[in-house]
Parts: sequence; C-alpha cells; structure tokens
Amino acid sequence: MQRPKFIAGNWKMFTTQAVAAELARAVVAGCAQYKTKIALCPPFTAISTVVEAVRGSAVTVGSQNCYFENEGAFTGEIAPQMLLDVGCKHVILGHSERRHVLGESDEMVNRKVKAALAAGLEVIFCIGETQSQRQADQTESVLAVQLTSGLAGLSASDLNQIVIAYEPVWAIGTGVVATPEQAQKAHVFIRGTIAGNFGENAAAKLLIQYGGSVKPENATTLLHLPDVDGALVGGASLKADLFLAIIRAAQ
Repeated sequence: MQRPKFIAGNWKMFTTQAVAAELARAVVAGCAQYKTKIALCPPFTAISTVVEAVRGSAVTVGSQNCYFENEGAFTGEIAPQMLLDVGCKHVILGHSERRHVLGESDEMVNRKVKAALAAGLEVIFCIGETQSQRQADQTESVLAVQLTSGLAGLSASDLNQIVIAYEPVWAIGTGVVATPEQAQKAHVFIRGTIAGNFGENAAAKLLIQYGGSVKPENATTLLHLPDVDGALVGGASLKADLFLAIIRAAQ
C-alpha cells in the first residue's frame, strides 16, 4: 500500500511568538510545491500565532501535549477542546521527554490518547526504547508494552486518527541516529504488532514516523525505507532551511 509521507516539526520549548511566526511563514513559502503532509508543533504560547501564519496553506498545526480531562481545576494543563479552539489539528502524546523527564506512565498516555481522539484531534503517538533497553535486547518488548498499553481500549477505526512516531530515546537530541537497518526493523515490528492487535488493514494504512536526530544528511535514506512514512523532527525543525530540506527528501 502506498502511504503518504508526513513530516512534523516539534519545536519543544523554543521560539517566541515573533520567531514562531517568521519560521512558520518561511516553511509555508518553501513547501508550497510539495504534496507531503506537513505539521508544525509550537509551544502553547505560539499556537495561535502559527495558526495565523499558516492560514490558507496546506501546513497544519499541532500541540506538544494535552491533558485527559475536558475542563476542571487542573492548574497549568490544557484540554483537547482548548487546542481545537485555537486551531490545532494534531497533538503529540507520549514523547520520551514527557515519559522520562516528566514521569508520564503508559496509563496516563493512554488516557490522553483517548481524550484527544474523543475531541477530534489527530494523535502523534510516540514510543521508543532507551539505550540500556536496546543494549539489553529489550527493544521489541518495550515497544510492544508501549503500543499495547498506550493504545488499550481503542478500535481499528480509531487508528485512522493516529500516527505512530518511533523515537529511540538514545537518538533524541544526541546527534546519534538509528541505522537504516535498526529503523526499518523497529518499524516492521511496530506494524506487525498493530496488525496483531487491530488487523492487517489497519496496520497497512498506519503512518509510522521516525524521530531522533533527523537531519537533511540522513533524511533521504530514512524516509525511503519501506516502512518509514515520515519524520517527527526536533532540532532541525527550528531552522526553515533544514526543515525544508527534510521535506524535499520525502518527495
């Protein structure tokens, strides 16, 4: 099955509103001729600014997180409906920095996924193993647990609104990237696990991004692996020329 490529930029805790607007406009101007699906995920404070900057283009906007309740006394949290209200289409959930730095469990991620889907957001669901887990040959068992727990209670039709991002923790922000063989093997395992849990058809349609030190220099090789359907880009998405080069590599 021919699946579209999806390139998403995770800006993490970077950019002021002015910088975000300039970066978003540069991306829009540089990718108009491409058919690749493209999303920008700025910090909360810049979401409205970026939504306005990309208005009228094919570029969409996502958030880097949300909470699992619709409203309430949850100081500092953001509800899925609030993200829709400001123009978000996507939300990144389960990112390793949320899991390993901020302590989010598989159960919490699962609750967030369900809440985001119920609200109508498309979820970019992140999974990945640490360096010690890979060295202990636990990569597949870790991915299986994260997939099974994080997507528990969902149906095959729910997967129409989910993109999985495989991000080996040891490659995020380190400059180290998975080899093509490592990336392809992990993506094949993920797709096979989805097939076992949700059926072959759902697995065949599912978009699986790679994330972890994606750069123009390695993007072409990674993005043309059979089971890699795009990239969740961190640091390189903060520079328009680098991000656009990755988008070009997906063509």
